[in-house]
Amino acid sequence: MAISGLGSHSISLFFYVIFATFLHKAQGQNLVTNNVSVVEGETAIISCRVKNNDDSVIQLLNPNRQTIYFRDVRPLKDSRFQLVNFSDNELLVSLSNVSLSDEGRYVCQLYTDPPQEAYADITVLVPPGNPILESREEIVSEGNETEITCTAMGSKPASTIKWIKGDQPLQGEATVEELYDRMFTVTSRLRLTVSKEDDGVAVICIIDHPAVKDFQAQKYLEVQYKPEVQIVVEFPEGLTREGENLELTCKAKGKPQPHQINWLKVDDDFPSHAVITGSDLFIENLNKSYNGTYRCVASNLVGEAYDDYILYVYDVLTTTPPPTTTTINAFQDSRADGAPQKIDHAVIGGIVAVVVFAMLCLLIVLGRYFARHKGTYFTHEAKGADDAADADTAIINAEGGHNNSDDKKEYYI
Repeated sequence: MAISGLGSHSISLFFYVIFATFLHKAQGQNLVTNNVSVVEGETAIISCRVKNNDDSVIQLLNPNRQTIYFRDVRPLKDSRFQLVNFSDNELLVSLSNVSLSDEGRYVCQLYTDPPQEAYADITVLVPPGNPILESREEIVSEGNETEITCTAMGSKPASTIKWIKGDQPLQGEATVEELYDRMFTVTSRLRLTVSKEDDGVAVICIIDHPAVKDFQAQKYLEVQYKPEVQIVVEFPEGLTREGENLELTCKAKGKPQPHQINWLKVDDDFPSHAVITGSDLFIENLNKSYNGTYRCVASNLVGEAYDDYILYVYDVLTTTPPPTTTTINAFQDSRADGAPQKIDHAVIGGIVAVVVFAMLCLLIVLGRYFARHKGTYFTHEAKGADDAADADTAIINAEGGHNNSDDKKEYYI
């Protein structure tokens, strides 16, 4: 009985050692794989890798649990699966011309006890079709709003659409429509108000999707705008003076090109002998009556615009003798230019004060002079004249008569 008990104990120990060794080997083996993303129509690589393999069998199963490869043998008849590499530590299989039906979870299996499994998820990416770019209007007038739509059809996963105008990113409004087999169509609408600076600028629709790069479409804006008007003086180069000629050119640019250009004088009649030839204005023999604002008006289908030229005719430039001082020279130059002169009221007031003071002094001197020479004259007529009955008798009775003039005396006091 003792021998029998010892034998059974030895057998148990033997099986324990075998089981422990097997368990150690099983736990020492590590089966790994990785997920795969592949574009529809391209090739996917599935890898089953084992660390510390002890010659255990590796096999690959499809999502339906059908064996694709058992070691280096392919039981499955699908020839798109091809063996890339087989060793004790790796089973590497390629799947060409991937389609949506190939998407799913593939199983790497290692024949241990219990068997080990690792899972590789294959995701099939479907790129969108060529983006479709449409606009509500082909031609837009400045200041108006337009709408542009960009559509990315039939992608998996759904695409993301971005907008750029020139070098400026813009924000659109996107809608996502789900189709069959988790396919999506995305439409983005961009609304923007245009200006004349936007004419010829590219609006770009960029499709962002993991299956494609640099996928985009663009449209060049066509913006109509009213004219830009500028008056250019062709002659003279300097100041406009009396007797000279004046030549102006009106330059107008717009989209569409201005179809009409008109000249007018603001708040006054146009000079009778002014000549208008297309966009040019010519006035000869200028004089000061021509002073005023001359306006060029250009118009097209969008609107009209204008530019003004203010004409001031200066006096004729005359030759004067060399000035004696700098101050006189400046004064003469200013008068020669015919520009309005600035009156110095302080100087004029001083001159008037001096004149008034001189006149007062003269009046005082004259007054004193007449006061000092003022006198009274007494005339002693002939005696007896007062007693005469009439004038004749007075003359006859006058003492001494006319011949005795020496007796008449005058006293000056």
